[in-house]
Amino acid sequence: MTHPRFALVLAAAVLAAPVLATPVLVATQCLAQDYPTRQVRIIVPFGAGGPADVAARLIGNILQEEFGQPFVVENRTGAGGVIGTLEAAKSPPDGYTLLLMSNTQTANESLLAQPQRKYELMRDLVPVAPINYSDLVIVVHPSVPAKTLQEFIALAKSQPGKLNYASSGQGTPYHMAGELFKTMAGIDVVHVPYRNSGEARNGVIGGQVQMMIDAVTTMAPNTAENQVRALATTGKTRSSVMPDVPTVTEAGVEGYEATIWLGLMAPAGTPKPIIDKLNAAVNTAVKRPEIVKLWTEQGAVAMSMTPEEFDGLLRDDIVKWANVVKKFGDKAQ
Repeated sequence: MTHPRFALVLAAAVLAAPVLATPVLVATQCLAQDYPTRQVRIIVPFGAGGPADVAARLIGNILQEEFGQPFVVENRTGAGGVIGTLEAAKSPPDGYTLLLMSNTQTANESLLAQPQRKYELMRDLVPVAPINYSDLVIVVHPSVPAKTLQEFIALAKSQPGKLNYASSGQGTPYHMAGELFKTMAGIDVVHVPYRNSGEARNGVIGGQVQMMIDAVTTMAPNTAENQVRALATTGKTRSSVMPDVPTVTEAGVEGYEATIWLGLMAPAGTPKPIIDKLNAAVNTAVKRPEIVKLWTEQGAVAMSMTPEEFDGLLRDDIVKWANVVKKFGDKAQ
């Protein structure tokens, strides 16, 4: 039997527990209510003018309107997105530093050893919200004697290791999409990494490389001007921007799919009420009719998830690209 005095002490402790926890809970809720009270920076670990940078500035402007505080984009490029990601991971977890990331970061988890990264994505950062995804397009220089994807595959098989393809750097969605395509098509084409997507694009337009996989959004004007030839898009369905171009699956590589998606993360330890507040604001922003229309015209599709759902997407994507990396091993260079 419980001693009467002990029972009284236990009952008092149980009753006091919520009271003791209340100040912390109230402080956290007040923090989220007041947030933000000053400038928020969005670190973009990619170059200015690319899809990530453009999306960050668009979302930043909307969040600035919503919260009445500046959301300033800072480009921190280098090392395949590692420099900017590491800076975000090491920032104070107070909601005033966000990371605009893509599937570059999920690929880097297996592509780069932890000492190279000096962070772990799902340990040092927490998901806030996804933003959008875009299909990619496989293009070749007009001098390449292949009018269809199957003709390019046949050409590559007849000349193993002789053709090459450009990307904006190791670990980027364009590089990983290329390696996935090589694996599924059974071809050997050489990866030529550039410092950014603009230089890679110039490489294929200038004929220094034969092929590239790039965002539909950015490559569409070049295909329209016949600077490159579009062979296939990489989504499940045809792109609204290039409806006459078949998907890779339609063109004969069954099951191939690769997109570039964008999202926001914050340093681990950022208060959950702040994460939830940002998540709600971003989800509202990407559903705005004018944003949906703009992105549809550019071949992008808005994404809306809870932080927990986005966490699941990130973890699944890490596994997907880890399996690709296992197949090409040290041939990533």
